[in-house]
Order: sequence, then C-alpha cells, then structure tokens
Amino acid sequence: MEANRTNTVEEEANCSIPKGGPIYISNLISPLTSVPEFQNSVLRQLQELKAELDSPQLAESEDICVDDLKILKEEELVEMALKEAFKEDEHVENASEGLENGSNSGYHTRSRKEHAVENASTSIEPSNGCPGTDLDGAATDRKNGSKKQKRRRMNDRHVEDTYIKKVDELAKIKQKQDEDKATAKLHALNAISKISEGSIPSSDKIERMKSLRFTSSSGKAKSADVKEHIPVLYPETILCVEVYHNIRKWSKVQEFLVLGRQTLTEIKDKICCLTDQVMQKAGRYDPSGYFLIEDIFFNDLRDPCAVDYSEPIFDWLRNSPDDAMKKWESIITGELQQKQRSVLGSVTPSRLPHFKAADMHKTRFCDFRFQLGARYLYCHQGDCKHTIVIRDMRSIHPDDVQNRAAYPIMIFQLKPRVQKCSVCKITRASKVTLDDKWARENPCYFCDYCYSLLHSKDESPLYGEFSVFDYLHE
Repeated sequence: MEANRTNTVEEEANCSIPKGGPIYISNLISPLTSVPEFQNSVLRQLQELKAELDSPQLAESEDICVDDLKILKEEELVEMALKEAFKEDEHVENASEGLENGSNSGYHTRSRKEHAVENASTSIEPSNGCPGTDLDGAATDRKNGSKKQKRRRMNDRHVEDTYIKKVDELAKIKQKQDEDKATAKLHALNAISKISEGSIPSSDKIERMKSLRFTSSSGKAKSADVKEHIPVLYPETILCVEVYHNIRKWSKVQEFLVLGRQTLTEIKDKICCLTDQVMQKAGRYDPSGYFLIEDIFFNDLRDPCAVDYSEPIFDWLRNSPDDAMKKWESIITGELQQKQRSVLGSVTPSRLPHFKAADMHKTRFCDFRFQLGARYLYCHQGDCKHTIVIRDMRSIHPDDVQNRAAYPIMIFQLKPRVQKCSVCKITRASKVTLDDKWARENPCYFCDYCYSLLHSKDESPLYGEFSVFDYLHE
C-alpha cells in the first residue's frame, strides 16, 4: 500500500492540466454567483441535454456527419483511399467469379446436351470416320478462352480506372489543404506587416498576451512537496485564482487552481510576496491578514498574536459615516464623475454596503458568493495590498490531479528580476550598499564573496562610511 501511494504521489508531481475554460476577455465580470449555484446549473444542463438526446424527435432526424469538418493528414487520406479501392476490388472479383461460375455451368450444360445429341446421331447413323466432332470441341475451347481473357482485361481496366479516380480525389483534397495553408500564411504575414508599420500593442496588452501565452503553455502542475494522498470528493469544482503585484497592479505574479471545498487560509499560505521575506529578515513578521470579497472581511486569526485588521475599519465606518459615504462614492463612481456631480449638483443617493467579518480558516470557497473576473482585495503585513481575481470556475476533470492534498496547485509564477554581483558579474547578489565611496555604482550590488574581499579583512571592516542591506530580488 505504501509503495502504491508513493508511486501515485510521484505521478502527480508533474501532472498535466486539461485545457479549456472560457475565452479570456478584458474586463469581463460575471453576475454574482457561488460554487453550489454553479454545480446546480451544470447538473441542470446535463439533465436537459440527456432529455434532448433521448427525445423521439432527435431519434427520427437524420444523422449529422462531421467527417467533412476534420483536417486529415496525407497518410490518413492515402489509407482511406486504399481501403476504399480494396473494397471495390473485392466486389469486382466476387462478381467476376460469379460470372465465370455461371458461364462454366452453362458451358457444361451445353456440352452435355451436345454430347447427348451426338450419341443419338451415332446410334442412328454410323460414323464414317470424319474428325468433325474433335474440331468442334477445340473451337469451343478457344472461344471460351478468349472470353475469359476479355473478362480479365475488362476487370483490370476497371481496377485501374478506380485507382485513378481515387488518386485524383486525393490530389484535389491535398491541393485544397495546401491552398488553406497558403491563405493562413498570407494572413499571418499581413498581421506581421501591420505590426511592423506601427500598430504595436500597448504595454498592458503585451503583458496580458505574455500571461496568456505562459498560462496556455504551462501544461504541467508542480506539486512535488505533497507527501500524502487524499482522494477528491465528488462532485468537486476547481477555481482559478490570480494574484497581482502589490505595486504594479496590472502585473500578475501567481495563479492557482483551488478546490471549492478548500479554505481561504490554504491559498493564503501559498501566496508568495517579497514583503513577507523582508519582514521575516527584519524579525517583524506579522501573521495577520484578510481577504475582502464582496462585503465580507475574511480575517486570518489562526495565530494567537494575530490582529483583526478589519476592526479599525468597522470603527471608522461607525464613527465617521459621512467620510465613509464620500469615500464609497469615489470608489464606485470615480473621481471624475464625483467632480462632475459637485459642479452639476445631480447627486444620486447611494448606500454603504453592510460589511461583515468572518474567520478565514473556517470559510471555504463554496461558502460565499463572488463574481468571476471581479477584483477583490488581499491585505497582509499591515498595508501590503494585492488584487486577487477569481478568473474561472469549472467542474473537475479526470485529467486533473485527483489528490486533495496537492491543492492549491500553482500553475503560473512570475519570474523575479534578480540582480547579479556588480563585481564578478556571475553570482547572484545578496547585499546592496548605499553611499559606498569605493563602489562603482550607487546603489551597488555584491555577492557574499566579493563583499567580504572589498569591505573586510580578517573579519574586521575596512571602513564604515556606507550603508549595507540584505538584497533579495525585485
């Protein structure tokens, strides 16, 4: 059992992710939904589809053939043509054998009748010794032989004509595919020429295209740290959750596949942020944090030292309702529309949402409502804020990882920008100095070895007129 479980875990360490899902469209936001509603809608659609397939009207209708829509390779076309030609050859041979058998039986019937007539004539008139009977038999044999040769030649011509027809059809199909390929290449060249002429997409579009290309090409899910196997309970739903940079709000840094029955803390523990590493090195790491999804603050209060980040916000909402209302209007309508309203004087009444708080470690993704494509908030380490987006929701597929312990699975990770040592230009930098009088740059990056060579001797500093910090990455 342990060996089988180990093999299963090793197979799932690099498991393929099934392709599919909705087409990515910028600023596409779904209505308010939830995981149970999605599962019910999928079940209802499957039942409707089954009822439609079992309906008598569909059974009486003609069959729909989709073979004409398939793009066939040259080998497949040749194989299909040969199979059809061989089938026709077998039909022709069977027909010719039937004809030959029928002609032979007729010939034997005629020979028996002629033989009876000859015997009757010989019994009535005695033979005069003329070899007429032998000559007639030889002539008959020659006629039959010539008929067989004619039939064989006709069969050969028929087979040859059949092969020529199949080859012509194959050549036409091949010519049509070559024309389609040439047309596709022409469209591609036109698109490239348009881009080269100056219609270069913006940086936002380029970043989105890069993220989509990376996502579509990442067909392997890495879950090498999984040590146990927990089967997935059905029915189960998979959600695709994106995490964006805390400063570059448009830049996606991570993307996960999460199960609908998993808690929010499981994905929080997987989110990697440079602020966490900096605070750990400084000895001031804060385990607190919250997700703001719709009107609910999901707080992480697992650690006894954790702080409820939403409590000051609720105090501000209770003590300063006017300021909270103005802030909410600026968030909903934008600053430009708010200035227009102040000039025109047309202010539409609105109300603050009824915010609530919940524990993150007790809440699963299937326990709250959300919008696909909407931007939500993740806050940690005091004031480090990330945008999170639930991009997709689908039923689990047999090709998905079937180990509950492997989720959340990271399917995208932005490659960090790492500085190399300014001295050796080889090793990754681990320290950065400011106002270093002997450094070529300000700030200047050093690896541990180069820093020790230039700034210390026998473990004592050579000079101290500079500031040094640990360097992680950008």
